[in-house]
Amino acid sequence: MLLYIHIPFCDSKCYYCAFNTYTDKFHLKKQYMEALKKQLKFDLNKNLQNNEKLNTVFIGGGTPSTVKVELYKEVFDILNPYLSENCEITSESNPNSATKDWLQGMKDLGVNRISFGVQSFDDEKLKKLNRAHNSKGAINAIQNADCIGFNRINCDIIYGVEGDTLKSIKEDFDTIFSLPVTHISAYSLTLEEGTKFFNNTKIKIDDEELSYKLFEYLKKNDFNQYEISNFSKSKEEESKHNYGYWQHKNYLGVGAGAVGFIDNQRYYPNKSIEEYIQTPTKYDYEEISKEDKKVEQVLLGFRCSLGVDKSLFTKKELEKVGHLVKEKKLFQNDTTIINKNFLLADELALYVLE
Repeated sequence: MLLYIHIPFCDSKCYYCAFNTYTDKFHLKKQYMEALKKQLKFDLNKNLQNNEKLNTVFIGGGTPSTVKVELYKEVFDILNPYLSENCEITSESNPNSATKDWLQGMKDLGVNRISFGVQSFDDEKLKKLNRAHNSKGAINAIQNADCIGFNRINCDIIYGVEGDTLKSIKEDFDTIFSLPVTHISAYSLTLEEGTKFFNNTKIKIDDEELSYKLFEYLKKNDFNQYEISNFSKSKEEESKHNYGYWQHKNYLGVGAGAVGFIDNQRYYPNKSIEEYIQTPTKYDYEEISKEDKKVEQVLLGFRCSLGVDKSLFTKKELEKVGHLVKEKKLFQNDTTIINKNFLLADELALYVLE
């Protein structure tokens, strides 16, 4: 079982961000964390049976580092009896709010993987994205995490933004290579509805060749791609939590705007912080059909190194897979169909399933 915890508070609203986040509700933090603890207890008691444990925990947002360590302590008191022995516990953070004291406090509570929303080390680009930190602050935060003892550090980078060039993005990566970073999440900018960038088509660069060149550059510098946007220095550095999503494992979703998935049913707590505080265990539900689940499994499987189990496909679909194997667009072993060009994942999946 996996657990996702959503912290919806942010210092500023990034122009590309479509997540459920708020910059004007900091006065509700204590009440929110109290409600979150209620939902957490409810979900754990309801869904973890027969001494089942949590294999991964991911605290995301929003910006988890905008909430003081003291407010997480009781959350971890609730969690500790449910954690597996080698549970991966990740927290996202932003360089401007992830102080040395905050990082130390979270490590003391049990967080063993930290993810920094850096996005770029170019100060002008950070301003364009409306990020609340600068390059120097990002470097200091990463170095602080390393000094404290975090040996699994992720850095988020966004590319494909107006003004980006192969040279400028390589400079971002070169800075990462000089730091104690073991994992990179590199996202091509997407224009999400409801964001400030949505109607600004000039802000996004569509350049597939740029992506291929960046992937090659990361590989050359010992960051291996295991998913369309994720790169790690070793197998051990890969995100176990993300793998759980891609494998369609059950996961709990705690917090306003989180999503949970239990036995082919997704559930959604209230997005409104005020409503969530009042009724943290009131959910909307969505049934996931076998066909919808299959489509998701194929799409996700082709986007990462997991591949797709052959048994999922019909005879007709396996014939199409066979054509793609002959063309060396897909590969196979005794049990699994594997796609190595993740940028073609959606196209290949649609061809096989149509």
